[in-house]
Amino acid sequence: MDVSLLVAVKRRCVAYALGVSIFASLAAAADTPKQAVLLEIDGPIGPAIANYVVRELGRAKPPEQGIVILRMNTPGGLDTSMREIIRAILASPAPVIAYVAPSGARAASAGTYISYASALAVMAPGTNLGAATPIQIRGLPLVPSGKPDQSTPEKDGQGKEKSSESNSRAVPDANSLDTESRKAINDAVAYIRSLAELNGRNADWAEQAVRAAVSLPASEALKLHVIDVIADDIPDLLRKIDGRIAIVAGKSTKLSTTGLTIVSIAPDWRTELLAIITNPNIAFILMLIGVYGLIFEFLNPGAIAPGLIGGISLLVALFALNLLPINYAGAGLVLLGIGLMVAEAHIGAFGAIGVGGIVAFVIGAVMMFPLEIPGFTLSLSIIAAVTGVTAILIMLVLSLLLRSRRRPVITGKEALIGAEGETVAWQGDEGRVRVMGEIWHARATHALQPGTRIRVINRDGLILKVESA
Repeated sequence: MDVSLLVAVKRRCVAYALGVSIFASLAAAADTPKQAVLLEIDGPIGPAIANYVVRELGRAKPPEQGIVILRMNTPGGLDTSMREIIRAILASPAPVIAYVAPSGARAASAGTYISYASALAVMAPGTNLGAATPIQIRGLPLVPSGKPDQSTPEKDGQGKEKSSESNSRAVPDANSLDTESRKAINDAVAYIRSLAELNGRNADWAEQAVRAAVSLPASEALKLHVIDVIADDIPDLLRKIDGRIAIVAGKSTKLSTTGLTIVSIAPDWRTELLAIITNPNIAFILMLIGVYGLIFEFLNPGAIAPGLIGGISLLVALFALNLLPINYAGAGLVLLGIGLMVAEAHIGAFGAIGVGGIVAFVIGAVMMFPLEIPGFTLSLSIIAAVTGVTAILIMLVLSLLLRSRRRPVITGKEALIGAEGETVAWQGDEGRVRVMGEIWHARATHALQPGTRIRVINRDGLILKVESA
């Protein structure tokens, strides 16, 4: 048979097999039901939530996953974690829908930025969003008088006044904020306006949410084009967004949500563990366990368990503190306070150093974590409990120290002075005596008889000076 004919037949067979394989793959992909992946953001946005959302968005694949829904109920959180989530949303190949739910939920602060970054923003009835002012300047007056702008209220198309929240025009006065606060405000405004323009939402209201910390309920947010849809639940959301155009990875995409299977992905054990150790209260307690454990190990070499537990606790605490916003001056005061209290236990300054250590410890603990960040503050009850336990330990050490100073000396020269015994043998003004079970050479100012009770009045080297008792 001709070789060229064999080669041609072989090529045709390979092409046929490849075509069958591609057709089977396409058919299988067409038969696979697409999913609406549901991710939960419930509580403050921190490193654990950011890790969970970023990881799941990275796994999203458009052929299998039609959309990703972020169901949010958050008071806000850390700026770094928020920006990680937003970067993952903007890079996601699957449309990301921010859904503020259930009724009574909110998307404050960081939640507002995430809503603006998502392809579609949806709210359930009875929810609200806004108050996106950076934490660094909250509590400072936004106008010189500290009151909202009293300019003439705007009116809608029917001549009615708009709501006070949507009509707020409070703008920070340049003289009322320092340079750092102005930079934080302007950076946040530019960031949220860019997100608003990317998805065609109300950029002016977004700026007011940053500058004046205004908030909106769901109905007002829909009227002002801050959100796209109001939906009662997930099935209602899928019905209402079907056929809408959204920006996904920089491209306009028509959403097809009919028949999507809802798949809820809960945070796994790694996320739960990270959430536990990045809790400021847990991280603070782990740091104290680590420091006290290592101190005890150094003072008692060979104990092993305190050093092992302390080392592990301290390393875990340092990992958590690296992810949290902490004040290093506060952390330094906490460590200084611990050092002073340990020094009190060894020096015995009758409380002076210990009291200073307790004061430094309390001030440092209060300063260590910012009080304004929701969900990432140190509980005052934890500070009070830890300080109380430490103070009790210091008082116990001091009481033992005072008690030990009142006890008679049991070793050295001083331990023999005043001790009583009896003469064993005597000749002239010296002889041998038994004191505290030992035989000593002794001297006296007068002769003593064997068996006489004596008292030690002094010691000169290995010779005792005694007198009759």
